Amino acid sequence: MAGGKLTPRQKMINLMYLVFIAMLALNMSKEVLSAFGLMDEKFEEVNAGAKKANEDMLKVLASKAEENANFKAALDQANRVKEISKTFYEYLETVKGEITKDFPLDEKTGKLPYEAMDKSNIDEKWFKGDGYSPKGNEIVGAFAKYLSDMKAVLGENVKLTPIVRELDAKFSTKDVKDGEGVTKKYLDYHFKGFPAVATLSKLALTQNDIKKAEADIYQILLGKAAIETMSLKNFQAIVALDKNVYFQGEQVTGKVVIGKYDENVKVASFKGPGKIVNGQAVISSTAGSIGEQNLNGSFTFMEDGKPVNLPFEGKYVVVPRPNNANISADKMNVVYRGLPNPMTISIAGISDNNVTATAAGLKNLGKGKYDLNPGAGTEVVINVTGKMTDGKSVTDKKVFRIKNIPAPLGAIGGTPGVQKGAKSRLQASQISAVLPDFLYDLKFRVTQFVFKVPGQASIVVNGDRLSPQCIAALARVSKGDQVTISDIKSKVDGAGSIDVKTAAPAIYEIQ
Repeated sequence: MAGGKLTPRQKMINLMYLVFIAMLALNMSKEVLSAFGLMDEKFEEVNAGAKKANEDMLKVLASKAEENANFKAALDQANRVKEISKTFYEYLETVKGEITKDFPLDEKTGKLPYEAMDKSNIDEKWFKGDGYSPKGNEIVGAFAKYLSDMKAVLGENVKLTPIVRELDAKFSTKDVKDGEGVTKKYLDYHFKGFPAVATLSKLALTQNDIKKAEADIYQILLGKAAIETMSLKNFQAIVALDKNVYFQGEQVTGKVVIGKYDENVKVASFKGPGKIVNGQAVISSTAGSIGEQNLNGSFTFMEDGKPVNLPFEGKYVVVPRPNNANISADKMNVVYRGLPNPMTISIAGISDNNVTATAAGLKNLGKGKYDLNPGAGTEVVINVTGKMTDGKSVTDKKVFRIKNIPAPLGAIGGTPGVQKGAKSRLQASQISAVLPDFLYDLKFRVTQFVFKVPGQASIVVNGDRLSPQCIAALARVSKGDQVTISDIKSKVDGAGSIDVKTAAPAIYEIQ
């Protein structure tokens, strides 16, 4: 019988869809799309069985109404539920038909081409801007009418109040808050951006909920508690893949099964990453290190006074959480000779300890961080190999051009280019070299320069200050004369082996 809270069946379906949605965030393989197609087929099979079971219960109720006048009111109520349910069920069937008409059946198998249904074909039809299109409003209206009509019928019978609460939970089209607390419209949250095969499966699940509600009502009206334990509403199609992430080209293995739970089952003990809720284990754990992880444990039941152990085991793969976009300027793949160029090298889905990178001058700093100090030549190739969870390897490489650091600019008193000032300021200033807007904060030390004033011979100076000879020549210049500091030689502090180009001249006009 339906309850006011979320049923264990619905909790399991929600858990399945959490996994389902997480997998949709990845680039799914064709095999996985086929698995979800198979899940849709199983829902269709369950719905067909539920339809037959509901019809049988309605016949029993009709038979009882013929025998006992007390059942006539119940039969009338059940027939009204049947018509409301049929109308909404068939409407959803037309919506599904509008989705599948874009995907012709496979001539050989007679089935939908699930592997080609990896894109949404409803976004432009159901949505407009931040709201709904006319079709979207029509769908939401159909949900609202079904819910309103059912409440009008069920509200007459207090025994059906728990079902009213369940219908509210399942068919309300109110806005929904996602896991990050963002409020979204009902169709946005449940359907927007989903692959067509996922939308098809979700609509089939909604149809299953309609049949379940129908069955719950008939069972209450019949007063047959025994039927409850055999109802198809307790069954669900479950995708059980061997693990939850696959690499492209890797074989997808697993199964889709029809499962049933019984909240009355008493579990003596449970070992695993979760806890028992209504006869089933609700998994709750934190994804740890990157790579393939095992999920295992066991149930213990008491049968005939003896413990019965039921172990379980599964696998899942932890991949890095995306927190940035992979953007690269292909023409800017450059490293500088003589400098420790920092690198981050990784392969998505493979832990850093299973990734190996090699190149001339490459140093591993740990946790995916490297320094590349290239030597001679015009380019360097970095080769990367990663070992996947199935034992196979993936390789890649990238080529970087090697460039020398650009020539710095000559500077007087820390200022490059042309400047003006008094003789005394030039006499006290340090001659330096700077490289503005460069990727590295390099410190240059001037070792030699040439000092030239108009009408006098050039003076070669060792060091970074004006020599006495320069000061004597400076005393003979006039206002408006330009002093030129050229042929500036320098070294990089801490990297003396780097061959630094001659810095551009600096000009000083006497004021």
